[in-house]
Amino acid sequence: MFPDRDAARIIGAAQARAAGASAAPGGHFADNLLAFTRLLRRTGLPLGPGEAIAGLEALTEIDLAERRQVHAALRAVMVHKREHFEMFDQAFQLFWRDPEAAAHAAAMALMDANKPKDEKPPPASRRLAEAMQENKPKPKLADEPPPQHDMTFTVSERERLSEMDFEAMSAAEIAEAKQEIKRLVLPLDERRTRRFRPDPLGPVADLRATVRQSLRTGGEILDLARRRRITRPPPLVVLCDISGSMSRYAQIMLHFLHAVANDRDRVHTFLFGTRLTNVTRQLRHRDPEVAFEMISHIVPDWSGGTRIGESLDLFNRQWGKRVLGQGAVVLLITDGLDREGAKGLAEATGRLRGSCRRLIWLNPLLRFAGFQPKSQGIRAMLPHVDDFRPVHNLNSLRDLVASLSERHGAQRGRMAA
Repeated sequence: MFPDRDAARIIGAAQARAAGASAAPGGHFADNLLAFTRLLRRTGLPLGPGEAIAGLEALTEIDLAERRQVHAALRAVMVHKREHFEMFDQAFQLFWRDPEAAAHAAAMALMDANKPKDEKPPPASRRLAEAMQENKPKPKLADEPPPQHDMTFTVSERERLSEMDFEAMSAAEIAEAKQEIKRLVLPLDERRTRRFRPDPLGPVADLRATVRQSLRTGGEILDLARRRRITRPPPLVVLCDISGSMSRYAQIMLHFLHAVANDRDRVHTFLFGTRLTNVTRQLRHRDPEVAFEMISHIVPDWSGGTRIGESLDLFNRQWGKRVLGQGAVVLLITDGLDREGAKGLAEATGRLRGSCRRLIWLNPLLRFAGFQPKSQGIRAMLPHVDDFRPVHNLNSLRDLVASLSERHGAQRGRMAA
């Protein structure tokens, strides 16, 4: 799993230092740390050999008898995003507190299943309990009959996953949802452009090409050249909110946008929280993990605050004329909760709507049956959007794909250049 030379050196140093600390009798602290790294990876945190080696190196620089130092050192080198702090803290407290943590996690998960819906722990706790149980081998009886595969409820299981909220999914369910997202195809309705292409069966006669062909026969016209208008999908521009309230949905939507960006051309993606970042080039990378790693290095405000009005105004001034031509369709993905209230939000949204052919607002708050547009930001933006849709599960993404392929509601705007 790790480079032999570096791993031997680092693990040896960590074990030598751990041997003299009361927190790690017997010198097994480094081995436990590797098990802790695998646990975090099973919960969904993007950890690899580099983070594990960095954690082992950090332990050689601190006093292992001080629990707070160990926690701070490991979190500093193993966690790269703020939204992963909660999962790391829970895993650290559970893993390093009790050697029988796996059994306790199973008991907690069983008790949580019987609790009322409003008393259940957050999804992070459930994913942690599942990860603690995932690596535990199951006893197998000697005369156990061969397994029977019952496919009766297969369709129901897929329907349950399709209707489940992204926020409530476990790590395994999120992985399944990402695989389903890769299969989604975005067939934007094709629009006629002003450009033509040669076509012997085209409906329009091409006089210039006809005269050019006649020069080969001494000026005698033997056949009329014909042409047809070029049709192509309009550009797709995505503005995605990555603030703290949208972090889980933004992660899932990035997988959807990565699949779309690698399936068609003219897809422009922008992320915004307290500032606006263009990630179009990064999302074009074929490998999603590489693409998201590149995005993490250029987006400084993930899971921070939200300035929707300022971000939309900056997009209109710096990027609007570059990417909103040719009948572009805009997807605005945000919950509409702006830290600045509704300051400048109506004007920026109105200008954005006037520059595109269709503005679709995707809001995860619509998953609630009793949703009411009470916040100032939502009330300021609603009059300027063509479509207001939820985006919280796989079914909502499938409905979005179907909506983008329809022609109704998309007839306004001039012919694409």
